[in-house]
Amino acid sequence: MPVSISQWSCHISLHQSPLISLCPTVPIIPSYLYYLDEQADVVLKNNTLSQQEPPGAFHSIVSLYDNTVRLSGSNATVRSPDLVPTTPAAAELPQNSSDCPQSTSKLVNENVKVGMLFASKATVQLITNPFIGPLTNRIGYQLPIFAGFCIMFISTIMFAFSSSYALLFLARSLQGVGSSCSSVAGMGMLASVYTNDEERGHAIGVALGGLALGVLVGPPFGSVMYEFVGKTAPFLILAFLAVFDGALQLFVLQPTKVEPESQKGTPLLTLMKDPYILIAAGAICFGNMAIGMMEPTLPIWMMETMCARKWQLGVAFLPASISYLIGTNIFGTLAHKMGRWLCALIGMMVVGISVICVPFARDIYGLILPNFGVGFAIGMVDSSMMPIMGYLVDLRHVSVYGSVYAIADVAFCMGFALGPSIGGSIAESIGFPWLMTIIGVVDIFFAPLCIFLRNPPGQEEKIAILMDANCSMKTVTYSTQGTYYQGENMDPEYDDYD
Repeated sequence: MPVSISQWSCHISLHQSPLISLCPTVPIIPSYLYYLDEQADVVLKNNTLSQQEPPGAFHSIVSLYDNTVRLSGSNATVRSPDLVPTTPAAAELPQNSSDCPQSTSKLVNENVKVGMLFASKATVQLITNPFIGPLTNRIGYQLPIFAGFCIMFISTIMFAFSSSYALLFLARSLQGVGSSCSSVAGMGMLASVYTNDEERGHAIGVALGGLALGVLVGPPFGSVMYEFVGKTAPFLILAFLAVFDGALQLFVLQPTKVEPESQKGTPLLTLMKDPYILIAAGAICFGNMAIGMMEPTLPIWMMETMCARKWQLGVAFLPASISYLIGTNIFGTLAHKMGRWLCALIGMMVVGISVICVPFARDIYGLILPNFGVGFAIGMVDSSMMPIMGYLVDLRHVSVYGSVYAIADVAFCMGFALGPSIGGSIAESIGFPWLMTIIGVVDIFFAPLCIFLRNPPGQEEKIAILMDANCSMKTVTYSTQGTYYQGENMDPEYDDYD
């Protein structure tokens, strides 16, 4: 079967999805911010001592050999994150090791700073999405996708060379703008090109699998590179990959063309009032909020309770990333057969149970099973609800998809905006175990609402067109349970999986 230019464009958007999510900030930022605070405390302590002691006395020894600063008369040592100590003596000082932070209270206070930094991307993306959705209806999908690439490239370079919280916050916020352009336009393009419900589900599953691939590679890659090379290197490598992706977009997508939709889409506010779209968006939001709360708080909890090393902070997310990749690829097609509503319901239940089990882990190996369950279940939810968004527009509104996938991305971003920001504060006040219990219970109680998506009603005029027996053309009617055909000389076929 020949592949059209539109489908080639979709393949490029699929290939861009790993680069959108391939951000090694999750394991790097908590440790790096802790290092910056430790460095500031050492400078403050030195200034205080220099005012108290007579002139000529020295209070710190700077070792250029292992890149440490040692206060005289104390065991306080600050080690630069960009260089690795090469002496056995430095490694034999457990009280100075970065594996076990010296100040537990200071580490707990990092929850809020890290949570706000992580939430800034999703918050900016949340604000930008309502503008990007209608924009794609007017100018097409190619230009927003390429604009998203350019903005993501700039933010990646900023991450590489930023050395303050303010610059890191700005770089993370820019990521939100770029991600909004790429994700809304990319999902809208997939829905418009793959009009068959089963094919659309498979294509969106592959796109989410690409997203999972970026999440899979990003944290382990970032943590290992940060441990053994430094903070700058992983972001420069990511920027190089982004340049290659930009060249592919220029060649295939041809982003200079403006291709508006042939019909006017349903207004965004009308779609937001649709209760069935709201239920699907809620499942996306609360399902992803679980991992959104874990991203800033789990590494800090591991540093506090397990004395985890830097590379372990990223590797801990590896089971969730692998299982998300598996789940999105399996249920992109399987959910169409078993019922997307049922797939989402089971996924929400499994997410809730899995996150409640996370705090019972006593070492990094104890995190494997619950994190695997979280990733696999979120894969079930996302690969079911994203196609349902397009299906609901086909069934109940005008088949123009920019605005509805803006809503889907808003729901996704709310999970990753409220999750880190609220999660960091809750973890600081009542602890990480209670945080996981709260979000787990919320997911379990939300799950039964997915039953309403089993057979959503459609507009009468659309159903009349699809069911018109006098129409000579073959029409395809989609449902969350199966597919049946209506047309001249066609035998009805219906697959009931209830």
